[in-house]
Amino acid sequence: MAEISGGEVIARMLQKEGVEKVFGIIDGTYFGFYSALHRLGIEIVTPRHESCAAHMAGAYARLTGKLGVCMASNGPGVANLLPGLVVEQAEGNRVLAITSARRPGIMYPDRGGAYQCFDQSGVIGRIGKWSAAASSFERVPELVRKALRKSWEGRPGVVHVDVPENIMNGKVKADVAFWMPQQYRTADPLTPTAEQVVRAAELLVAAQAPMIHVGSGVVHAGAYEALARVAELLQAPVTTSWAARGALPETSPLAMPMPHVKVNHQVRNDADVALIVGSRLGETDWWGKPPYWRHPSEQKTIQVDLDPDILGLNKPADLAIQTDAKRFLELLGDELARRKADIDVEPRRARLAGYAKAMAEDRAGWDKALSDMAIPMHPAHIATVCDEVFPKDTVLVADGGNATIWAMFYHRANVPNRIVSTFKFGMLGAGMAQAVGAAVARPGRPVCCIIGDGAFGFHPQEVETAVRNKAQVIYIVLCDKQWGMVKMNQQFMLRPFKTLLFKHLDPEETIKADLGEIAFDKLGESMGAHGERVSDPRELKPALQRAIQSGRCSVVHVDVDPVKHMWAPGLMHFKKMHEEPKG
Repeated sequence: MAEISGGEVIARMLQKEGVEKVFGIIDGTYFGFYSALHRLGIEIVTPRHESCAAHMAGAYARLTGKLGVCMASNGPGVANLLPGLVVEQAEGNRVLAITSARRPGIMYPDRGGAYQCFDQSGVIGRIGKWSAAASSFERVPELVRKALRKSWEGRPGVVHVDVPENIMNGKVKADVAFWMPQQYRTADPLTPTAEQVVRAAELLVAAQAPMIHVGSGVVHAGAYEALARVAELLQAPVTTSWAARGALPETSPLAMPMPHVKVNHQVRNDADVALIVGSRLGETDWWGKPPYWRHPSEQKTIQVDLDPDILGLNKPADLAIQTDAKRFLELLGDELARRKADIDVEPRRARLAGYAKAMAEDRAGWDKALSDMAIPMHPAHIATVCDEVFPKDTVLVADGGNATIWAMFYHRANVPNRIVSTFKFGMLGAGMAQAVGAAVARPGRPVCCIIGDGAFGFHPQEVETAVRNKAQVIYIVLCDKQWGMVKMNQQFMLRPFKTLLFKHLDPEETIKADLGEIAFDKLGESMGAHGERVSDPRELKPALQRAIQSGRCSVVHVDVDPVKHMWAPGLMHFKKMHEEPKG
């Protein structure tokens, strides 16, 4: 028997899982863990804040389909990690958090007055999928195996193992068996029954106006080709959650991009059969309820999800199927191909042509803003120019209130799984680290991060992380020097008629909504990044081209018109989304 630390046991188990990257700040309380990672060739990516470690792990997991791992030291390190874990659980990203804890005997429960001590496992257990604290060296392998098993079961999210520092670092003579993943968790996707596939096909073939709605479950399953095949066979329009944008490339005539909110409402009200795959039908999906969706008495629903708790949760399901999204869509595609002669596609194509016309009208209306060449620039230019200069498969990270809305309305999602944001949680500042995680996931490629000046201010130090790790993140900071979304809400609350008439109020008429000047390009340069500042829309494209050609992290400060920036498209829909549907 050899001497081995608890930390090395965890590191070797992660190696068996195929883990290649771990995100976190180094600390003596888990030296036995991260020193073993280093010896085993598992790269440690160190941010400047523990929350950012969780966001990096989440973005890395989402873009690679692998396990994202983050770590934090006991007490304040774990406290700093918590906001990131809350977000990654909400977004449904597969993250394993490894933390150190004070020694047994003074915590679980806290003796009272123990240094850097709180109920770490209890808190994370309330916000994540699963959490446990190891009480002895012997239990470390068992609990890590259980965490990994829980991680790969059902909807992805956050799992956590808490290990006392003396167990993490102390060496024990032990003969530890390192199991292969298939020895403690299932590796094969959950498959639907033949009867379920046939019943789903029958409903969809017989429908007058079938539709498909997909969420992140399709992203995590990598079911893009299978989705496209099913949609094509059915000639069914495909709507998505915000987080699943691009699951069907928006170049497809079957794709109904979510910014076309009214068209999405129309599709969902026209449909007599709705196939819902990998989506909870949450608030940003209007809960699947009228008047935004057709009444359940007039619309059959087929719901497919790995998580049985989601089935029929917010919208009654006529056919509920617990299965892997990709496996189901592959089998459904085979069944639909056998029934192709029975599918009357012409009426469906006519309906699609009507949707296309409405979306073209939307786009023509939005694109009028692109003729506005005033200085400082109209925010509509930013995502439009980004689409022109960045490679087609570039990851877009969107962060901030109005900045994200402008990005979403003017960006075209034409490659699956290339948009990262916090669509479920709306967490400001997460994009600073998500962009680094995306660059680590896709080395050698630039990452486009469109971010508001308020959001950038939450974690600006992560520019240095990008520089140090040679992550080519292009941070494009939309600067209006105000909390724009909050200010708009204040204006309507305080002086609605003047707001409607003049589009803005004077600074003294709002409450603490304005911010001071930060030269973000200079801030980036101070950390070793390439810096640019532009106000003229004519100068934006060459500035971004220079940033990309620099081959390194860049910060592009873009001065945008503060009034135009506040009046982001779709604000009426955003407000209505947060009201409980009346149907």
